[in-house]
Amino acid sequence: MNIEKLDFKKGNGLIPAIVQDYKNNEVLMLAYVNKESMKKTIETGQTWFFSRSRKMLWHKGETSGNIQIIKEIKVDCDNDTVLFLVKQKGPACHTGEKSCFYRSIDEL
Repeated sequence: MNIEKLDFKKGNGLIPAIVQDYKNNEVLMLAYVNKESMKKTIETGQTWFFSRSRKMLWHKGETSGNIQIIKEIKVDCDNDTVLFLVKQKGPACHTGEKSCFYRSIDEL
């Protein structure tokens, strides 16, 4: 994958990364990647993201053990969003839920 063709300019160096279960297509989470985290994701075969609040790279599962193993990476038509198809080990959400999208808007 040539990450130089990804359009990081629109998002000030970041692009959204949608994470989806590779077997059942369930959306697990949304995070952001920069060039460095994309390189680490490709090199290691596990997801790496850029934390906007902490302003640093983070390896999904580094402390929890709930890693995401990359099965495939897809890119949208504008080259400004990536889709990670992963094998999820444990829950994806920091709350312990399988997916970060476990509530409807009526539950807020």
